[in-house]
Amino acid sequence: MKKISKINVGLLFTISTLLSGFSLASDFENAYKSFDSDKIKADIKLLSSDEFGGREPSTEGETLTTNLLIKEFKRLGLVPGNGDSYTQAVPLVSITSTTTENLTIGDIAFEFPKNFVASSRKMDKRSSLKSSELVFVGYGINAPEYQWNDYAGVDVKGKTVVILVNDPGFATQDSELFDGNTMTYYGRWTYKYEEAARQGAAGAIIVHETKPASYGWNVIESSWTGAQYHLPASEVNEATVDVEMWISKDKAIELFKKSNQDFAQLKQAAAQRNFKAVPLDLTVSVAVENKFDRSNSNNVIATIKGSEKPDEHVVYMAHWDHLGSTIVDGKREIYNGAHDNATGTAGIMHIAKAYQLLKKAPKRSVTIIAVTAEEQGRLGSRYFANHPTMPLNKIVGLVNMDSLDITGLKTDVTVVGYGKSNLENYLAKAAKRQGRVLTPELNPERGYYYRSDHFSLAKKGVPALSAGGGSAWINEEQKAIGERVGAMVAKCYHQTCDEFDENFGWEGVVAELQLFFETGYLLANSDEWPNWNEGTEFKASRDAMMK
Repeated sequence: MKKISKINVGLLFTISTLLSGFSLASDFENAYKSFDSDKIKADIKLLSSDEFGGREPSTEGETLTTNLLIKEFKRLGLVPGNGDSYTQAVPLVSITSTTTENLTIGDIAFEFPKNFVASSRKMDKRSSLKSSELVFVGYGINAPEYQWNDYAGVDVKGKTVVILVNDPGFATQDSELFDGNTMTYYGRWTYKYEEAARQGAAGAIIVHETKPASYGWNVIESSWTGAQYHLPASEVNEATVDVEMWISKDKAIELFKKSNQDFAQLKQAAAQRNFKAVPLDLTVSVAVENKFDRSNSNNVIATIKGSEKPDEHVVYMAHWDHLGSTIVDGKREIYNGAHDNATGTAGIMHIAKAYQLLKKAPKRSVTIIAVTAEEQGRLGSRYFANHPTMPLNKIVGLVNMDSLDITGLKTDVTVVGYGKSNLENYLAKAAKRQGRVLTPELNPERGYYYRSDHFSLAKKGVPALSAGGGSAWINEEQKAIGERVGAMVAKCYHQTCDEFDENFGWEGVVAELQLFFETGYLLANSDEWPNWNEGTEFKASRDAMMK
């Protein structure tokens, strides 16, 4: 089958435009068609090269990345987005936890990092648990709005809690329980550690299972070993347990058996409303030594001033960082992160370029934010949310670009967190130009909406959109690309094999950037203020800030 060229893709979109009866000014059309796959490809290849060292915060890789972004924004004529600066300093604390006393529970043999990992966010040189009582608290959730409290009737102060990943809705597939198959924030590991600390626990162990976690143990190994970055305690202002741990499912089964309990039975019980925490009649000991490094990383912020309402902002966001490098058997292995997220980082530069091709700036300002330390818990976007460079109630909406679609051109557009806000109306209009429709994510149980930078601002109430990719290819050629590249994406998430490939599905990348460009363009030229839909967990915050 003949390969689809840029001309053919453009023709497809032009035909779709004519069929929809929708036309735009010629300067917009020129900007829309300006996305050049060869130039996009070159930027992604550079950002994910060994020279950039995996784009780890506070390293030479950061300097190269942020300098590249600033140079391009200056060249395009964007103005600094943080006063007179293109950067916003983000204070980071790097904690490298080394296990000095192996995890001990009865006579169970644990091996780091094969079946357990342990770390601490405490600013102490040594963090330990010594014969701490173990308590199984099910999903470790305290959610009044769902009439659910796994900590009711049990005192876990000074103890170590054992917690299941995800939430009861996913476990039961009951649409009336939590959000059914769709993961809520209560299913995320971040919440579980935080709640354990609020309850006074000394330690917390999350049981890893691939399906409810949505990733394999290899991701735990790569993401939870080595230096872990955090915001300073003064920024976070929340309690932490002494030691945070993951253990593999096999070891959890062994642990429960040692306690004369059946893991499968207790897991089933934990998904019921009448569940009560279960003391396991076992103790846990472990110790880690912590090495601290304080540093500053940077968000990069640049603005295209609005022609009529410059104080109102449409925001594009992407994280520029990845995992850096590690030493394996004496050899340096680099996590170059071509897909995650050299694609989005290059993408925001090309979005900026498209806007600058317009003869007249949009009515509202367009601000582009490249944030740091997403891979370490959305630290850059969390810092920005706490220290915004414009009032949050002046942000009209946010489009996040975390890993563009490299798996071929689709007939649909997947919306992560489908139905959360009426920002989707603008996305739907942009998708219509390409002859595409919006569809919900295929795996809402994975909780992707809560796993990237848009969530930092969504928590504060700012309407935020996460979308991309799709489920139905436009033709067999694109499907073949998708099947080949998709296998790589699944295999190489947070692995060293996430490398640039000339054979990515570039038609899909171009279409996605055009889609996001038009979505923001429509919003920036509108007088409307999108909001969260009724029943969404962020609507009350937005309504309050807009008063």
